[in-house]
Amino acid sequence: MTRVTDPHLVVGGHLDDLIVTLDAVRAHAPVFAAWGSELASRLSAGRRLLAAGNGGSAAEAQHLTAELVGRYRGEREPLSALALHADTSTITALGNDYGFVEIFARQVRAHGRPGDILMLLSTSGSSENLLAAAEVARALGVTVWSITGPGPNPLSIASDEAICLPGVTPSVQEAQLVAVHLLCEMVDTTLGRSVR
Repeated sequence: MTRVTDPHLVVGGHLDDLIVTLDAVRAHAPVFAAWGSELASRLSAGRRLLAAGNGGSAAEAQHLTAELVGRYRGEREPLSALALHADTSTITALGNDYGFVEIFARQVRAHGRPGDILMLLSTSGSSENLLAAAEVARALGVTVWSITGPGPNPLSIASDEAICLPGVTPSVQEAQLVAVHLLCEMVDTTLGRSVR
């Protein structure tokens, strides 16, 4: 027999969890602002953003690249941003030939150049394929930023800079979308394209 739970408690509990994580996002506002400004500067100078994640974090990483290649609020030139998990033919070929751990690292070797940025999103901060990508990126002179769940964790340690958010997996994933939008706000504002 299925136990019926008060829907107000379910929804309220979810929102309470989310508030904890969003409070941490607000506390990291200066870092998000700095990242967004730096991202705008590098992308407008011809550098590239590479982004990756697994599962829900992959969706948020791809959301970021879509906003940069397209537009967020105002019209601007497209910016170079690639979601490394979005090319299914490449992912399946690399997974088949080199193993799942190498699916992002090999792409970083192919696309990453000194001065580029690799943005990694992970709720656990322990995904081996993201750790492998971070290692390759740093060896190539690609700056590694990560947004993870509770830290410290292996990915936050392997990154040049990391924001570790407290909370349960769903709250961290939801906060990643907020983080993506904060970065886009700063990119557009830095480039003089923000429309409110």
